[in-house]
Amino acid sequence: MVWFVATLGVIIGFSFINLSAADEDTCELYAAVGQSVTLPFVYNELKSTYVLRWTHNSSIIFYKQGLISIGKSTDITATGSLMLKNLQLSNAGSYQAKLLYPNGTLAKTWTGRLCLMDKVSKPKLTYICDFKSFAVNLSCYVANPHGLVFSWELDEKTLTAETRQQLSISLAQLKGERDFTCSVENKISKEKSDTVSPICKNPSPPALLCFTSKPVVAVFIGGAGLILLLFTIVIILCCRHGCNKTEMRSRDNGELRMVSVRKREAEHIRLEYETMHPSDCPPLVPEPSPRSCYESVSQPEAETENKQQLLSTTAERRQPSPVPKPRTKSPNTQNI
Repeated sequence: MVWFVATLGVIIGFSFINLSAADEDTCELYAAVGQSVTLPFVYNELKSTYVLRWTHNSSIIFYKQGLISIGKSTDITATGSLMLKNLQLSNAGSYQAKLLYPNGTLAKTWTGRLCLMDKVSKPKLTYICDFKSFAVNLSCYVANPHGLVFSWELDEKTLTAETRQQLSISLAQLKGERDFTCSVENKISKEKSDTVSPICKNPSPPALLCFTSKPVVAVFIGGAGLILLLFTIVIILCCRHGCNKTEMRSRDNGELRMVSVRKREAEHIRLEYETMHPSDCPPLVPEPSPRSCYESVSQPEAETENKQQLLSTTAERRQPSPVPKPRTKSPNTQNI
């Protein structure tokens, strides 16, 4: 009878204790499906006479008052914590623990919310060399990045300022072999990628243009020398062309002068000949023609006249020009 009254009093005491429930949007505990978790309720002076009760979403999952009436002893630690094993999605929710003294007064209480999450998968680290911006862009790929925290390591040193999914590093920082890793984590797990050492080299030119620096310099110098040689040849040809043109002009001028002189000589000879052999009929008078004149004059008379004219012309040429005689003073005669 006494035990019954005590049990009834404990139940009535639990019913009148008003404790606020945990906020459904706040999770104090996180775990993954298949894991085990221990809810953090600790009471070091727990005695077998105390009353301990655990609820899950307002449903009693463990009750002990001297003897365990609901649940298993293996589910409770020595300090009163509840152990959950092989968690499933149905285990998520709000948990509450109440510890009462044997007289029914409250000794300790705890309320918390358990959230179940998936473990993160191992990320894959990739990179792209961007020669336009002179940088290498690294990306930490994971299937569902929402709500995950990213971190980066360079040569096993954490880059505290980098928490994004992408990382950009200048090519100047890649001198030598540099090792990069990225990590992703959530509330329950953390995974790290394999180490990647980016190698960024300028894209190779086509096979026909793949030369080392020395041949390129030699070809450049040879091409410059060839251009200079062609330029010199062009200048020499232009000079020679100018000289030839000047010489041709001089030659043409000389020939013109010779033609003019010859023309003058021919004209002079013609004039002399006409002077020595004058014709009876002036050449400028079209009528009568010389032939008619010769025909009108008898042959003997024409020959006689021609001979006379020829003799007179020859005599005039042979006759010396008159020499002026010096004046002679006559001696003065005295008047007698």
